[in-house]
Order: sequence, then structure tokens, then C-alpha cells
Amino acid sequence: MVQQTKQSTHPSFFVLILVFFFWGFVAASNSIFIPFCKSHFHLNQLESQLIDFSFYGAYFIGSLLLYLFSAIRGIDILNKIGYQKGIIYGLLISVVGAAALIAAVNIGNGMENTTYAFYLILGAFFIVALGFSLQQTAANPFAILLGDPAKGTHRLNLAGGINSFGTTIGPLIVSILLFGSAKDASAAAETDISKINSLYILLIALFLVAAVIFWFSKMPKGTSDEPFEQSPKASGALTGITGMFVLIMLGIALKKELPFFVTGIVGILGILFYARLTAKNSGGDGWGAMKYPQLILGMIAIFVYVGVEVTIASNMGALLKHPGFLTLDGLSESQIDPYVSLFWGSMMVGRWTGAITVFNISEKTRKVLSVIVPFIAYGVVLGANHLKGTDVSVLYPYAGVLVVQIIGFFAGQDKPAKTLMIFALLGIMAMVIGLMTSGPVAIFAFISGGLFCSVMWSCIFALSIAGLGKYTSQGSSFLILMILGGSLVPPVQGGLADIPFIGIHHSYIIPVVCFAYLAFFAFRVKNILKSQGIDYESAISGGH
Repeated sequence: MVQQTKQSTHPSFFVLILVFFFWGFVAASNSIFIPFCKSHFHLNQLESQLIDFSFYGAYFIGSLLLYLFSAIRGIDILNKIGYQKGIIYGLLISVVGAAALIAAVNIGNGMENTTYAFYLILGAFFIVALGFSLQQTAANPFAILLGDPAKGTHRLNLAGGINSFGTTIGPLIVSILLFGSAKDASAAAETDISKINSLYILLIALFLVAAVIFWFSKMPKGTSDEPFEQSPKASGALTGITGMFVLIMLGIALKKELPFFVTGIVGILGILFYARLTAKNSGGDGWGAMKYPQLILGMIAIFVYVGVEVTIASNMGALLKHPGFLTLDGLSESQIDPYVSLFWGSMMVGRWTGAITVFNISEKTRKVLSVIVPFIAYGVVLGANHLKGTDVSVLYPYAGVLVVQIIGFFAGQDKPAKTLMIFALLGIMAMVIGLMTSGPVAIFAFISGGLFCSVMWSCIFALSIAGLGKYTSQGSSFLILMILGGSLVPPVQGGLADIPFIGIHHSYIIPVVCFAYLAFFAFRVKNILKSQGIDYESAISGGH
């Protein structure tokens, strides 16, 4: 394995962060592609969210297959092939997916049945994300291993900042490809979906270049020496969760999406709570990492966190298009990207601020930078939008919201449970303000959900795996599986938006519920870890 020393970060790390950029760029681009597909393929709001279902569902399926195959063979498959080759194989899978998307778009253009064409595109998105799943499973632990282990979390924060730069410019690039510059908005209705081909041809080239770089880079052999932990009861629980996912797919096939999505989510949560109760009563035998209550609750927290992050952005296009919300007639597809970019840019603001601690600086300097860096990141968002030709003056009032986040950072005192609690409560407050108002106040309130989500990933991760000992690696893989939330939560909000007496605006009650659970987790896990004699505040918080 990589020898962890107190020396500086290995140069390979700066090659590794390439893939973090790709994940963010493509995932955030979906926020623009979703409302476009809704209009192009004549979909309802729930159906449009099936893009997220395919994309994030692939993360779950990919991670699950890796775990189950490892369980069957009794060896950690990723450990055997090594992190470097794992990333290369993941990039090549994404190449196949990008090529499939180009083919699906071209085939779909000649079809009368637009629904079938849309499902071809969903399948291609699934393959792209399947590659991302393998890349992410390998890249996160690899980033921690490439240097001083004490600064592993900080390197993830820095990589997360690069990821967030990708999420910021992704929606703008896709909007330019589909609709042209901001001055070309009038042509939006006539745009052709085949214009997306240019992006995916470029991504194929970039994926291949990155794979070649990784292949020829002299990286240390990054693997973990920990043996694969056999946990049959945990495997059974994951099989049950997979059954719920299959049930949801059945609901999609039967055109009964919303009740099946709700049933599936309730089933998944029921399985996890049952696992927690059973593991506690049986002493944890056969449950592996799931015998620890902080991990079970953390799995739900990751599910909810990814769900709320994705659902706010993915349903935002429909919200902005809704007459009377932001403007009298609503925005067109070509006009929504500044706001979507600002949401993902808000994630960047928090993650860049969280990455400050990766540098060896004094406490005073860190505090000064914690005030300055958010506005620098905000300036990057404005600059990127300005280059596209957008009138960024409409985004200026959002600067006031950054002050709230800065206060939240200082109040959190770099303590994960406290930070998570503060930002979850701020998330609830923002969503309620958005629900009770309209116009710029409401949209900036909803967008600020990105600011408050930005620091949650590593807080949840640190708290969930604290005290797991030899089960830490297994617990980490279980947490990655729960990215599934990004697949299931957005369609539920979309389904509520399709109900006439609820509508797209009031469907944002879903993020309120999600932030409420995250506040509960922050409170509950603090007491759980205390009861195990763990100093939960010794972990380092920041952004994923």
C-alpha cells in the first residue's frame, strides 16, 4: 500500500483531482439537461427526474456489485486490482457510456416514439455514471493515501473544491451548447438535442486522455491491506435495499411511478432501521459495520444529504419556468442556467472555504481567509456567467447570503456535529423562507441550500465511521452506496410537483424534511459517540 508519511502531498494527487472535476461537471450539467428533456420529450416533472434516477442509481448499482462480488469471492476486488487501475477502468466505462449517449441521441432523432428515445438516453447516462461509481470508490481513499494521513480529509476538501468548479461551469457550458450565448435565448425553442453531442465527444476525448495519463503516471500502488470483512446479515440488508430499487423500476415500467418511489424509499428506511434494531439486540454478530448505530444513521444521512442536494437543483428549472414565481411569464430553458450555476457555485463556495485547512497557515490567517475565500469563489461564479454573456447584476443580492454562511462556519468551530447541526437548521430556515415567498427572495433562499449542503458530506462521513475500527473500510463503502438518495428523492419531489394542488413551488417541502433529518442525525450521533467514549468533536469538518 502507499506508505503514509508526514511528507508533502504526492504529485500524483494533482493528477487524481482530474476525475473529481469530471464528476462535478457532468452531474451538474444534468440540472440544465433535465428541463430541456422535459420540454423536448414532452415529459411530466417526475419523468424528467428519471435522468437523476439513472445517473445516481448507477452509483448504487456499481458500488453494490463491487461489494457483492467481493463478498462472494471473499476478497476485496478493488484492493486486488489497485486504486490506479480502478480509476482507469472507470474512465473507460464512462467512455462507453458517452459514446452510447451520442448514439442514443442520433437514433432518437429519427424516431417517432420519443419515449423510447428518452429511455435510450437514460441507459447511456447509467453507463457513464457506472464508470463514475468505480472512479469514486477508488479515488476517495486514494486521495487520503497520497500524502500525510493527518491531512487526508483536507486533500478531499481540496479535491471537492475542484469538483465544485466543475459543477459551477458545467451548467453554463451545456446551456451554451444547447442554446448559444445569453443573447441567443430567443432561439431556445428551436434548438436541437443533437447539439449535446459536441459535449460528449469532448468528454470522450478527455476521459481517454485522463486514462492515458493515469496509465503512464508513476503512482504508488494504492490499495488497502485490510482483509475483506464477511458480513452475511449486512449483505442481506443490502439485498433487501436492492429489492426496493427493483420495485421502483417496476413502478416506472407500470407508469405508477410516484407510489412505487414512495413505497421503495419507505422500504429502504425500514430495512435500515430494522438492521439497527436487530444488530443491537443480537450483539451485532454477522452485521459487520452495520452493528454500529452511528453508521446506520449515517447511511440514512448520506441518502438524505445527496437527495436534498440533487433535488433542489434538478427541480429548479421547472420552478424558474413556472409563471409568477420569479417573473410574470416564467423563464425559458435558455435563461435558467445562471441560477443553476449559482446553486452549484454555492457548493463551491463552502468547499473552497473548507479546503483552507489543507494549507499550513496560522489560525489568524485561516480566519481571515474564511471570510475572503467565499467571496472569491462567488466572484468566480459571477465571472463565469459574465463570460457567457449573462447580466450578472441579478445575482448581486446573493452576496448577503454568504455572510450567513460565514457566521455559520465560525459558529461550527470546525466541529463536525455542531457544524452539521447549524447548517441543517439554516437549510430548514432557507427552505421555509422559499416556500413562504416568491420572486428573488424565494429563489435565493432555495439556492442557498447549496451553501448549507456544501460542508455536510465530510461531517456526515467523519461522524458515521468514527469508532468503527477494522470495519472502517466496509462502513465507508456502505456510505458510498447511499448516494442512492440522489436517484430516488428528486423523482418524489417531481411527483409532488405534478399534483395540481401542490405544484412545483410547494414541492420544496421535500428539502425541508431532508434537512430536518440531518439536524436529527447531528443531535443523535453526538450522543451515540459519547456513549462509546469517542470524542466526536476531534474529527475535522469540511466539504466533500
